[in-house]
Amino acid sequence: MELEGRSAIVTGGAGGLGAATVRRLVEIGMCTVVFDRDAGRAEELAMELGDAARAVSGDVNDDDDVAGAIAAASSIGSLALVVNVAGGGVGGGRTVGRDGTPHDKAAFIVTMEMNAIGTFNVTRLAAAAMAANDPDDDGQRGVVVNTASIAGLEGQTGQVAYAAAKAAILGMTLPLARDLAPIGVRVCAIAPGTMGTPVMLSVPETMREKLVESIIFPKRMGRPEEFALLVESIARNPYLNGENIRLDGALRFPPR
Repeated sequence: MELEGRSAIVTGGAGGLGAATVRRLVEIGMCTVVFDRDAGRAEELAMELGDAARAVSGDVNDDDDVAGAIAAASSIGSLALVVNVAGGGVGGGRTVGRDGTPHDKAAFIVTMEMNAIGTFNVTRLAAAAMAANDPDDDGQRGVVVNTASIAGLEGQTGQVAYAAAKAAILGMTLPLARDLAPIGVRVCAIAPGTMGTPVMLSVPETMREKLVESIIFPKRMGRPEEFALLVESIARNPYLNGENIRLDGALRFPPR
């Protein structure tokens, strides 16, 4: 897909994977909206990148905030790519703790909202905007790349909320691709393993070594730039659609 001169939205665009993606998209000629709840960090990144980037602060579950990000992207180019990176969790825990306490329901709901519901909300609104684009020779009008996790495939003990939320994103991929095919919008998802984001690199060295133990090769955490390269590959390759793609150095999560 032709990307140069078109616009993109990256949700969670001020974070580790998001910021690397924003930088890569600007590098290849896309005008990019950094959509993030942290207005200060989003503005800082946009200022660093100059006229090709715009900062929009907001919540992926707020329709008005999402509309603002779409409007900002449309003002600087034809919106052709959305990368949903925003997500996270508000605490894990077993379904029933060792002391007999059941998992907090509110934490489960919030984790689903931050990940699965937010991803769906941005996708539905952005795809509706993309439908107005002129199609290319393949009939393409846009691309959506969502961010899951290998936890959605092999969640560990104590990850039930996060694993369920990421599994929901993986489960959306094919139905979204089928739903959006008539308007020429492709959908894929990336399932990263252990990525060397600033948050992960800030943990104690002994913990980082433990996290790397099960990675097969290369024997290190993934780099945010490698995530961004996969986003670009998905966007450029018109025959990639409806796929969940692991990015994990052949890592398979052990039970705990």
